[in-house]
Amino acid sequence: MIRQIAPQFFTMDIPGTLAYYKDKLGFECLGTWQDPPVYAIVARDQHAIHFRCAEPPTANPNKYSDELLDAYVFIEDADALYAEYAARGVEFTRGLANMPWHSREFVVKDCDGRLLAFGANL
Repeated sequence: MIRQIAPQFFTMDIPGTLAYYKDKLGFECLGTWQDPPVYAIVARDQHAIHFRCAEPPTANPNKYSDELLDAYVFIEDADALYAEYAARGVEFTRGLANMPWHSREFVVKDCDGRLLAFGANL
């Protein structure tokens, strides 16, 4: 039985990425490996994201215009999380809206250029 899936994102700046996910997105650092760190794990509400120090794959030139998401995060209250992130100065690429597929969601661009959608079922 699958209990949880954790994405592994590449970054060239583990400390900067950890600071962003802590200060902007409200995650907690569960640990880093080596000094300087080459791997790290953050979590929020018992869901983890892993970061590995490596060159990101070549980006699709249409990533932002086509909104090619790196992750979709299912949440309970889109309005509350949107307000929290707005207060923290998070960069949104799509504001909070009800979508035709019966979810209320928004999209953020993280410090490494990843697109993360956060959505709640309507």
